[in-house]
Amino acid sequence: MKTLVEHIAMALVDHPDDVRVSEHDDGHSLHIELSVHPDDMGKVIGKQGRTAKALRSVVYAAATKQKRRVRLDIID
Repeated sequence: MKTLVEHIAMALVDHPDDVRVSEHDDGHSLHIELSVHPDDMGKVIGKQGRTAKALRSVVYAAATKQKRRVRLDIID
């Protein structure tokens, strides 16, 4: 799941070296945190959050296939 988020985020941003993804597994759910360069925050979030929502939808779909619960946070 981490590599999926990392791959998508790196394709969206201008500073792919600054993309950081961390995973925390607490047993029944997976918590993913995405951090990007401050200049790229708007590209990851998108207009009215559409890009972030689409990214979350892809991650949720992948998690559903694995029968897992996942939470994706975009942090600055």
